[in-house]
Amino acid sequence: MTDKALRLGTRRSRLAMAQSGQVADAVSQVTGRPVELVEITTYGDTSREHLAQIGGTGVFVTALRDALLRGEVDFAVHSLKDLPTEQPEELALAAVPVREDPRDVIVARDALKFTDLPRGARIGTGSPRRTAQLNAYARGHGLDIETVPIRGNVDTRIGYVREGELDAVVLAAAGLSRLGRIDDVTDFLSVDTVLPAPGQGALAIECAADNADLIAALGELDDPFTRAAVTAERSLLAALEAGCSAPVGALADLLADGQIVKEMRLRGIVGTTDGSRTVQLSTTGPVPETYDQAMALGRELAAEMLAQGAAGLMGERAH
Repeated sequence: MTDKALRLGTRRSRLAMAQSGQVADAVSQVTGRPVELVEITTYGDTSREHLAQIGGTGVFVTALRDALLRGEVDFAVHSLKDLPTEQPEELALAAVPVREDPRDVIVARDALKFTDLPRGARIGTGSPRRTAQLNAYARGHGLDIETVPIRGNVDTRIGYVREGELDAVVLAAAGLSRLGRIDDVTDFLSVDTVLPAPGQGALAIECAADNADLIAALGELDDPFTRAAVTAERSLLAALEAGCSAPVGALADLLADGQIVKEMRLRGIVGTTDGSRTVQLSTTGPVPETYDQAMALGRELAAEMLAQGAAGLMGERAH
């Protein structure tokens, strides 16, 4: 390997720059080469439409992948939940590092918890998945909330609360942690209340499929348990034929007996955005040792969810 700088393609947002900077440091350590960040603007960054309207799938990814394919960058870092479930043959998912906390969190006025919000509280989120589950939980527990669609970066979203326009916003714990802003959180939402997006909290490091040396070097950062979990979650999403803006939550976690990891549990939920109907199921199996086993776990749960009517709850399905 030469000591020439590696070029890392990243979105320009503060969060993307923060997480790419952390990956750059790690890649420098394993390769002994400097890493420079190459900022790339994606369609999802410039469009003012709500993500559910512009399709969600791939809007933050396509420009980065195009730069990789043109050879303008050597590798790219994505939030894994933004990746379409179909992996292009020309690109390799070289590493999925250890996952951050996958949960969603509330940032609310007056340091309120979710269940302490006043009647009629306005909660901002740009995610149909969060909207569906918050409304379903509220219906089931006698809470009176209004979900309000919002866009923008973390500062913008938290600003709506600080300025009194909203009572609370829902964000990903991982993003706030990577920005050093976890202290803004007023409540961590249990995964029993809101299941995260498939792959939430995980990063994806991608490079050209024909660059064996770089794939091997980046592979040092791969965490097999995280990769197995997100593969199962994304397999569920793909088998439901749902894009990453669909109201689908999924989480695979490891069930341990003391220090020994015994099994992997995969939970999935699909719901109408008003919260009136949901299909929520789980399955448990041996910890997947191969990509195919992790995929099978996701497909199996998706088949059960579809048999219980999940397709009818998702609105438009991605093809």
